[in-house]
Amino acid sequence: MQRRLIDYLTIALKGMAMGAADAVPGVSGGTIAFISGIYEELIATISNVNLQLFKTLKTDGISAFWKAANGNFVLALFSGILVSFVSFMRLAKYLLEYHPILIWSFFFGLIIASIYFVGKQITKWNLSVIIALILGASIAFFISTLPSMAHNNSSYFLFFAGAIAICAMILPGISGSFILIILGAYKTLSNALHDLDFKKIIVFALGALIGLLSFSHVLKWLFKNYHNITLALLTGFIFGSLNKVWPWKETLSWYTNSKGVATPLIQESISPLAYNGDSKLLFAFILMLLGFLTIFSLEKIGNKKQ
Repeated sequence: MQRRLIDYLTIALKGMAMGAADAVPGVSGGTIAFISGIYEELIATISNVNLQLFKTLKTDGISAFWKAANGNFVLALFSGILVSFVSFMRLAKYLLEYHPILIWSFFFGLIIASIYFVGKQITKWNLSVIIALILGASIAFFISTLPSMAHNNSSYFLFFAGAIAICAMILPGISGSFILIILGAYKTLSNALHDLDFKKIIVFALGALIGLLSFSHVLKWLFKNYHNITLALLTGFIFGSLNKVWPWKETLSWYTNSKGVATPLIQESISPLAYNGDSKLLFAFILMLLGFLTIFSLEKIGNKKQ
């Protein structure tokens, strides 16, 4: 497709929004990609990475390869993701530590808006679509309540964890980092990155790469053959994730991160009226509204071209 410079700047901004979401444990950048209108193109672009693509590089040169790989889209999007992820991670860490209710309120509003904008893309409602919606919501809610497994340093396990986590990262509503915590691989991977244990890092990366390329083909096929059912399933995933981002929580269990700091693992959603401390209701409501309006703006930008 023919795009102007302003279009690629818009894609980069959407990438920045995805990066900001991915910097927060429990929030998926896939949700942002979905509601900003680039999700299906992203999945199609990833699924096009195959041997034929590299044959194009060999036979037709870099220009043909770059076009076949949708290179301008990839460069714009991932530049935005990288810049935002690196810059927002410290801010997110600070907000999660000192102002958790406020940051979760913003993302709660963001996800509420996402449910509406993704759900309205379903063109035909029937029993199978409703079942897919309920199934997606149930799976995401169930995942958000799972306890962590024991830590495992096995190479086979790290490969498996990488494949599963990367699939979660491209699914709206499901956080890859939270999946790693549940699998018991979060601390192992954090330690490997800290200690520059390249063997473990490479095994995890290979699992993630194979998982991403394989799963993108599945999603592309589902969109092509069962578009409404797939949309309903993903809408359900987003709806089920609301439990994870509800601002008012009571911590039931903890896990120790790579720096030896105790961090909440299993939390139960409670009423703000039952919250032990300052519930910050007014500011929470304002930030929920801001999150909603952020998605509303992204959706308008996504549809402006059309």
